Amino acid sequence: MKEFKIADRMDLVHSDIRGPLFIEANRMAAEGASILRLNTGNPATFGFGMPDSVKNALIENLDKAIGYCDVKGMPEARRAIYEYHAGKGIKNISPESIYIGNGVSEVAYLAVTSLINAGDEVLIPMPSYSLWTNLCHLADAKPVHYLCDEQSNWYPDLADLRKKITPKTKALLIINPNNPTGALYPNEILQEMMQIAHENNLIVFSDEIYDRLLLDDAEHTSSAALAPDVTCITFNGLSKSHIVCGFRAGWMIISGKPEHSEQLINSIQKLAAMRLCGNATAQLVIPAAMNDFESTRAMMVPGGRLYDQREATVKALDQIPDISYVKNKAAFYLFPKINSKKFNITDDRLFALDVLHATNILMIPGSGFDWTEPDHFRLVMLPEADEIYNSILKIGKFLDGYNQATHKR
Repeated sequence: MKEFKIADRMDLVHSDIRGPLFIEANRMAAEGASILRLNTGNPATFGFGMPDSVKNALIENLDKAIGYCDVKGMPEARRAIYEYHAGKGIKNISPESIYIGNGVSEVAYLAVTSLINAGDEVLIPMPSYSLWTNLCHLADAKPVHYLCDEQSNWYPDLADLRKKITPKTKALLIINPNNPTGALYPNEILQEMMQIAHENNLIVFSDEIYDRLLLDDAEHTSSAALAPDVTCITFNGLSKSHIVCGFRAGWMIISGKPEHSEQLINSIQKLAAMRLCGNATAQLVIPAAMNDFESTRAMMVPGGRLYDQREATVKALDQIPDISYVKNKAAFYLFPKINSKKFNITDDRLFALDVLHATNILMIPGSGFDWTEPDHFRLVMLPEADEIYNSILKIGKFLDGYNQATHKR
């Protein structure tokens, strides 16, 4: 029997976070190497535990998750989600406009599949979490990347955004707080982005999964709260804020004028029904988690793990003259820039592979986040402060004398 040819759409799909570098790290680990895995934002890997509020809710209610639940999600969970997002100022929503799924990844797939046709264009930030670019490829649509400007705190370049709009543009993606930069957008930037969507009749996808992981007394504003008349799908979940990535507890909220979203909801309902329901066990903890702000906040203030790890990270980076960065205001990522010309780096994936082999540190290059130049990489700031500090210094030591063209492999 001859080998089957895969679908053409898969040629452009990439998942660097768990791609070839990840596979190589696994090979090294199988041979006995101790790998520091900075490829993915998985707090449990670094000793973070779920809050007591979540643990108790799970233990006390486990029997309720035996059967299939509502296609949209358990009513108690959707009510808690509704109250949280309504409290953030999002209008024209109800528990019935909420779908709970197996992580944001699944509900994002439901939304994109329902809305985006072959040949449509979707405006996606650059750099960007690659899920969204991949979803466009799977829909046979075209991802069009608008620039986020490193010189302006990684805020979206609105002139570039406007320039990228064509008659084929269907949707605008906002990732705020941003992955991979950790940037938090000010209201005036968000307001103008929503105005651009309104003027051009665009659907807005607003990925806000890190909205509770805020540093330096920062405040987050939901995109949908600034434009009640714009059809907006807001994505959120518990994976990072409550340390339950494996639960796959994510959701989306559809807002805007109800008459504009009726067909959308009907379409999503069909897809949601095909997978029967989201993980019922994970949904048991949503009401307790949405009422537990303190366990998340405790990580983000001085003395909290994520705050102290961020400070250790920037302290170490400050000692490496050939790396620059914009300090993050949210999440636990930085997207540093390396002096690629000095080190003759023309292939950032090869650079990351060289770092892995020399230091046993697994990190993802900028191209894994749709960045076009070979001069950035993402740092995941989840190891304890001393470990992340020493690991970054190890990368700096590796750079001494490094030249990609002549490096021995």
